[in-house]
Amino acid sequence: MKNINFPMLLLAILVISLFAAVGVAIALRNIWLIFLFIIAGSLVMGYGISLKRKKSDSV
Repeated sequence: MKNINFPMLLLAILVISLFAAVGVAIALRNIWLIFLFIIAGSLVMGYGISLKRKKSDSV
């Protein structure tokens, strides 16, 4: 059984939480929070993808 990569797990949970926060912002009808959470989620997801790519390139 493989070990759990906790930093990547926490990063994935953060991305999911940010995109879930978009739903909360939609419910609040706050356009600025919607944009903020979409941009933050995309940036964090891009950071995670770049980390994974760097790890796979070095192996």
